[in-house]
Amino acid sequence: MIDFIILFFVFIVILFAIKGSIKHFKGEGPCCGGGSCSKSSFKKLDGPVLGERIVRISGMHCQGCADNVEKAVNSIPGAVCRVDIKNATASISYDRTIEETEIYKAVSNAGYKVEAFLK
Repeated sequence: MIDFIILFFVFIVILFAIKGSIKHFKGEGPCCGGGSCSKSSFKKLDGPVLGERIVRISGMHCQGCADNVEKAVNSIPGAVCRVDIKNATASISYDRTIEETEIYKAVSNAGYKVEAFLK
Protein backbone atom coordinates (compact mmCIF):
# COMPACT_ATOMS: atom_id res chain seq x y z
CA MET A 1 0.00 0.00 0.00
CA ILE A 2 2.84 2.43 0.82
CA ASP A 3 4.30 1.84 -2.66
CA PHE A 4 1.02 2.96 -4.22
CA ILE A 5 0.99 6.17 -2.15
CA ILE A 6 4.59 6.99 -3.09
CA LEU A 7 3.91 6.33 -6.79
CA PHE A 8 0.79 8.51 -6.61
CA PHE A 9 2.76 11.47 -5.21
CA VAL A 10 5.55 11.02 -7.76
CA PHE A 11 2.94 10.97 -10.54
CA ILE A 12 1.38 14.23 -9.26
CA VAL A 13 4.79 15.94 -9.08
CA ILE A 14 5.62 14.85 -12.64
CA LEU A 15 2.28 16.21 -13.91
CA PHE A 16 2.95 19.63 -12.37
CA ALA A 17 6.50 19.63 -13.76
CA ILE A 18 5.28 18.84 -17.28
CA LYS A 19 2.55 21.49 -17.06
CA GLY A 20 5.08 24.11 -15.93
CA SER A 21 7.54 23.16 -18.66
CA ILE A 22 4.90 23.46 -21.37
CA LYS A 23 3.88 26.92 -20.14
CA HIS A 24 7.53 27.98 -19.90
CA PHE A 25 8.39 26.98 -23.47
CA LYS A 26 5.25 28.69 -24.76
CA GLY A 27 6.51 31.88 -23.10
CA GLU A 28 3.71 31.91 -20.53
CA GLY A 29 5.54 30.68 -17.45
CA PRO A 30 8.01 32.28 -15.06
CA CYS A 31 11.05 33.93 -16.58
CA CYS A 32 14.24 32.00 -17.19
CA GLY A 33 16.31 31.92 -14.05
CA GLY A 34 13.28 32.18 -11.79
CA GLY A 35 11.73 35.25 -10.27
CA SER A 36 9.17 37.48 -11.83
CA CYS A 37 9.23 39.06 -15.27
CA SER A 38 10.05 42.72 -15.43
CA LYS A 39 9.08 44.24 -18.73
CA SER A 40 11.78 46.45 -20.16
CA SER A 41 10.94 50.12 -20.29
CA PHE A 42 9.53 51.57 -23.50
CA LYS A 43 12.22 53.36 -25.49
CA LYS A 44 11.68 55.94 -28.24
CA LEU A 45 14.13 57.09 -30.86
CA ASP A 46 15.47 60.64 -30.65
CA GLY A 47 15.19 61.29 -34.39
CA PRO A 48 13.15 60.04 -37.33
CA VAL A 49 13.36 56.35 -38.19
CA LEU A 50 15.96 55.77 -40.90
CA GLY A 51 15.37 52.05 -41.27
CA GLU A 52 14.42 48.73 -39.74
CA ARG A 53 16.17 45.37 -39.45
CA ILE A 54 14.51 42.03 -38.74
CA VAL A 55 16.80 39.59 -36.97
CA ARG A 56 16.18 35.88 -36.29
CA ILE A 57 17.44 34.96 -32.80
CA SER A 58 17.79 31.51 -31.24
CA GLY A 59 17.86 30.60 -27.57
CA MET A 60 14.79 32.56 -26.46
CA HIS A 61 12.29 30.42 -24.53
CA CYS A 62 10.02 32.82 -22.70
CA GLN A 63 9.01 36.44 -22.28
CA GLY A 64 11.93 36.92 -19.88
CA CYS A 65 14.32 35.95 -22.67
CA ALA A 66 12.58 38.35 -25.05
CA ASP A 67 12.88 41.13 -22.46
CA ASN A 68 16.61 40.39 -22.10
CA VAL A 69 17.13 40.70 -25.86
CA GLU A 70 15.10 43.93 -26.01
CA LYS A 71 17.10 45.41 -23.15
CA ALA A 72 20.41 44.44 -24.76
CA VAL A 73 19.58 45.89 -28.18
CA ASN A 74 17.92 48.98 -26.68
CA SER A 75 21.26 49.74 -25.00
CA ILE A 76 22.69 50.49 -28.45
CA PRO A 77 22.42 54.27 -29.00
CA GLY A 78 19.88 55.02 -31.73
CA ALA A 79 18.22 51.57 -31.72
CA VAL A 80 14.82 50.42 -30.51
CA CYS A 81 13.99 46.72 -30.39
CA ARG A 82 10.71 44.81 -30.18
CA VAL A 83 10.89 41.01 -29.92
CA ASP A 84 8.34 38.54 -31.29
CA ILE A 85 8.94 35.47 -29.11
CA LYS A 86 6.59 33.25 -31.17
CA ASN A 87 8.58 33.83 -34.39
CA ALA A 88 11.97 34.16 -32.63
CA THR A 89 12.59 37.49 -34.34
CA ALA A 90 13.52 41.00 -33.27
CA SER A 91 12.42 44.10 -35.13
CA ILE A 92 15.06 46.81 -34.71
CA SER A 93 14.29 50.39 -35.75
CA TYR A 94 17.12 52.91 -35.84
CA ASP A 95 17.65 56.64 -36.28
CA ARG A 96 21.36 56.44 -37.17
CA THR A 97 23.62 53.95 -38.88
CA ILE A 98 24.05 50.80 -36.82
CA GLU A 99 26.42 48.04 -37.90
CA GLU A 100 25.29 44.41 -37.86
CA THR A 101 28.27 43.66 -35.63
CA GLU A 102 26.85 45.96 -32.92
CA ILE A 103 23.55 44.08 -32.95
CA TYR A 104 25.33 40.72 -33.03
CA LYS A 105 27.51 41.70 -30.07
CA ALA A 106 24.58 43.00 -27.98
CA VAL A 107 22.51 39.85 -28.56
CA SER A 108 25.49 37.55 -27.94
CA ASN A 109 26.40 39.34 -24.71
CA ALA A 110 22.81 38.81 -23.53
CA GLY A 111 23.30 35.06 -24.03
CA TYR A 112 21.46 34.47 -27.30
CA LYS A 113 22.50 33.79 -30.89
CA VAL A 114 21.79 35.81 -34.02
CA GLU A 115 20.81 33.26 -36.67
CA ALA A 116 20.23 35.63 -39.57
CA PHE A 117 19.52 39.19 -40.60
CA LEU A 118 16.28 38.84 -42.56
CA LYS A 119 15.81 42.44 -43.60
